[in-house]
Parts: sequence; C-alpha cells; structure tokens
Amino acid sequence: MPTLLLLLTLLGTVLTAPAAHAAAGPPPPTPRSRYVWPLPPPHPVVRPFQAPATPYGPGHRGVDLGGQPGAAVSAAGDGVVVFAAQLAGRGVVSIAHADGLRTTYEPLTVVVTTGQRVTRGTVIGRLAPGHLGCAGAAACLHWGARRGTEYLDPLGLLTSGRVRLLPWDG
Repeated sequence: MPTLLLLLTLLGTVLTAPAAHAAAGPPPPTPRSRYVWPLPPPHPVVRPFQAPATPYGPGHRGVDLGGQPGAAVSAAGDGVVVFAAQLAGRGVVSIAHADGLRTTYEPLTVVVTTGQRVTRGTVIGRLAPGHLGCAGAAACLHWGARRGTEYLDPLGLLTSGRVRLLPWDG
C-alpha cells in the first residue's frame, strides 16, 4: 500500500506542476504513424478484419474498404514491391516493409513492378471493381497485413502508437 500511495503522490505532483513543464520547452512532436490509408477518403470499412482461429480456418484476413472504381490505391508504407501481377484473375500488389510487415492490396489495375521501391502514398494501382463480398459499395479494396504467418488488422497500422489516458471512475 505505501508503494501505491507514493506512486499516486508522484503522479499528483506531475499533474499539478504545469510551470515545471512549461520551463522545459515545448512538448515533443506527436509521433506520426508510418502507415497511411491506401484509399482517398471516404474509405468506409465495408467488412472488418476477422482473425482466423487456426492457420487454415475461416476468417477475414484483412479489411474491405469501400471506394470508387478507378480510384488511386497507394502504398500504405515505405517498402519494396514483392508481388505485382494478376492472381486468380485479379490484380494484386504485395509490399514488404522494413519493419517485417507485408501489406497486400486487391483487386487493382497494377501500375508498379516487382522489385520497385515505394514510399507511403505512392500510387501502386487503380481500384478495380469485382471484389466478391463487397456489399453496398461500387468497389472494394481488400487490404491485408501480416508479420510472418500472423495476419494483423491493417487498421491498427494507422495509429501513432501513442498511449492515451482513459477516464477512470475510481
């Protein structure tokens, strides 16, 4: 209990001493995410990520973003194009990023080539219609992300990773 009391006392001192912080100079810049939306707004999430329970189990290994046919699709982050071609009748681009992630985008009219270096925001293709399961939108971009064999929710790439305090009732 004394440790908790000491921690709360220190926290109270930090939270009630703005003059000390002001003298130290401006706050550091807010960290920016290394990743950006691959479609221009609006880009509603038509179908969310649903992690599979097992490697080959059912799920949705990415998100489907609503868009317009022909809309520019951009690389979400800096990387190297490791796949850019037709796959099962659809244009697919896959980008390897320096942090070990791989992002994938489909269906596209592909405008990049395998081996090409891209930066976030580089146009990698144009959104093509015909993505199955795209309800209520003229076209949908399936955007996936994975690290190794683990699929991740690509929407989690869009945050700065900054910790925010939440309200507490106690």
